[in-house]
Amino acid sequence: MRPRLTVAVAAFVLLTGGGALAVASAAQQSAGRIDGAAVASVRAVRLQPAAGAPPETQPVDTSRPDHVVGNGTAASCTSQAVVDAVAAGGVITFACGPDPVTIAMEATAKVVNTSPIVVLDGGGKVTLNGQGQRRILYMNTCDQAQIWTTSHCQNQAQPELFIQGMTFTQGDSTGDTTEGGGGGAVFVRGGQLTVLDSAFVGNRCDPTGPDLGGAGLRVLSQYEGRPVVVARTRFEGNACSNGAGISSIGVSWRIFDSTFTHNDAIGNGANPSRAGTPGGGSGGAIYLDGNRFTLELFGTTITDNTANEGGGAIFFVSNDRSGELHITGSTLQRNVSRGFQTAGYPGIFYLGSGPPIATDSVIE
Repeated sequence: MRPRLTVAVAAFVLLTGGGALAVASAAQQSAGRIDGAAVASVRAVRLQPAAGAPPETQPVDTSRPDHVVGNGTAASCTSQAVVDAVAAGGVITFACGPDPVTIAMEATAKVVNTSPIVVLDGGGKVTLNGQGQRRILYMNTCDQAQIWTTSHCQNQAQPELFIQGMTFTQGDSTGDTTEGGGGGAVFVRGGQLTVLDSAFVGNRCDPTGPDLGGAGLRVLSQYEGRPVVVARTRFEGNACSNGAGISSIGVSWRIFDSTFTHNDAIGNGANPSRAGTPGGGSGGAIYLDGNRFTLELFGTTITDNTANEGGGAIFFVSNDRSGELHITGSTLQRNVSRGFQTAGYPGIFYLGSGPPIATDSVIE
């Protein structure tokens, strides 16, 4: 039986289907035209925060969308409509009828970097399905095909990408080595990313490799080192070489009230790769590497995840030992590290600035 660690306020010493286009702007629906300037002027307007809730976890107001996917029926909500709406940018909502709908994606939806903001709001009823054949959503400020907008593509404020009320399933980026690979459902480099009230279920990326990962989310190069914000989101049944839920290099994260369960890091050989192995297998739920970055978990549950190598729940390596791990009001249980983990922290492998800081949490 593995030891139970119930932490109040403590820090421990480390011991070692296609179809017809159905996308229209709000202006087009009301006046029969599209006002492109309206999209460019959009800024994220947060809804009124609940009492005591961090403002960054509040959804963007999408009551006046720039684009609506669908015309009120499930059949009108097509892959092409999603692809076109994401390329157009602005605030995007869905009109697919009263029931939950799954859209089979025939192509990857790609953000164009001239969009200041892209908000994809499924209202909790829309699932995008990659059909086990493709990545579902892609943003990369350093991809010339999506337009270079600055001379410092690795550090620019826009686009701001908001994902809210969406489910991503059966995304698969296997074989796509762009920017090092990974990002089975969603890949983001540059700009700023927020994910709220969403789910990443049954996504895949390459099964081996020492540093690629993120069957759910792969994120690189966020503006000025600002953290990715994830709130009230579920990562379940994803698999990749590393970080089956989320993976990043040099990126900070603030994760609130979210769930990671039954995610598997299936690579082998760790990082750097042991001789004779392809590498990988670390961070069943979360894999973070780089220099200075922070992972903050608030009210989050990480259970029943597995890593063939290190960190069944969390693999956290700050190469220059400046990174910090904070776990607050969270539960980490039954996360299997088949190779290695940090003594006293079941399911976690950590190298950073001092020990992890765990408050009012259960780690066992």
